[in-house]
Amino acid sequence: MTARRFLFATLVFTLSALLALETGRAQEKKDEKKDEKKVEKKDEKKQPPVPAIAPTAANVAYGPLDRQVLDFWQAKSDKPTPVVFCIHGGGWNGGDKSSYYGGVKTYLDNGISVVTINYRLMTQANAQKVSPPVKAPLEDAARALQFVRSKAGTKEGEWNIDKTRIGATGGSAGGCSSLWLAFHDDMADPKSKDPVARESTRLYCAAVNGAQVTLDPKEVREWLPNYTYGAHAFGMKNLDEVETNREKIADWIKEYSPIRHVTKDDPPIGLYYGGVKGAKVGEEHPDPTHSPILGLKLAEKLKATGIDVVFHSTTEPNKELPTAQAYLIAKLKK
Repeated sequence: MTARRFLFATLVFTLSALLALETGRAQEKKDEKKDEKKVEKKDEKKQPPVPAIAPTAANVAYGPLDRQVLDFWQAKSDKPTPVVFCIHGGGWNGGDKSSYYGGVKTYLDNGISVVTINYRLMTQANAQKVSPPVKAPLEDAARALQFVRSKAGTKEGEWNIDKTRIGATGGSAGGCSSLWLAFHDDMADPKSKDPVARESTRLYCAAVNGAQVTLDPKEVREWLPNYTYGAHAFGMKNLDEVETNREKIADWIKEYSPIRHVTKDDPPIGLYYGGVKGAKVGEEHPDPTHSPILGLKLAEKLKATGIDVVFHSTTEPNKELPTAQAYLIAKLKK
């Protein structure tokens, strides 16, 4: 190779290398921008939604732990107002009190104050070795309700609410928690030195969407053969494991299954379900976790016990009170 050709080849190689280097840098910058956007989007997702109407009191602690906080909106009124007590869904594994921000205005416009709560999820329950884990979200909901009642006065710092007219609502696991509060015996401890613990946990009414009604695998699989939800409530892997240990954890199943607490002194209930039209017991459904069969079986139990119940489904729509929100407004404004 002549010197001229060698120099030409060297020049071409150098230019090619420089071009590749610049292309690589450009791609790196592009990738960096993509990564930055991903991080930004991730951070955006982490930021809780801002409510359209600012709470009267935000992130109020009802307990010492991070997730034991609630938001409160005060309806304008000279007299103590009723309250809607909102428990978010998410399988006790996720979710946030912000999921109920969208409905706040409608309640306030009807003279009803609003509370939305956070509570310990399964992650926190397991880390704290709560046994069974479901005890954490359910007892947090009870404590939050007691805290709300403790703020019922009209003095400065109190919330001017009617502690006798509190209706709970929730979807899915939040609905299960609401029903558990509605049916459970009063958990107030009148002898406690803690004034919050002395408050009642009973409800005036409740209206739920797609709620689970029992944590008994044997019972619910007879209704819905492909049902799989609920093992995590007891710290187990699946319902087969729960069913194998059913007799050993019979007390847990009884304590944390809303349907097991139904008695004739329970408050009025609204049960709202979507799903399969014409659903029948014993069928497999595409979404058994929220199947209308759950509401149907609970409604049967409530009617037999003498409890005032509205059951709304795709099979049996209730035109007068077509939503849980409409139900709560009607009941709480009576």
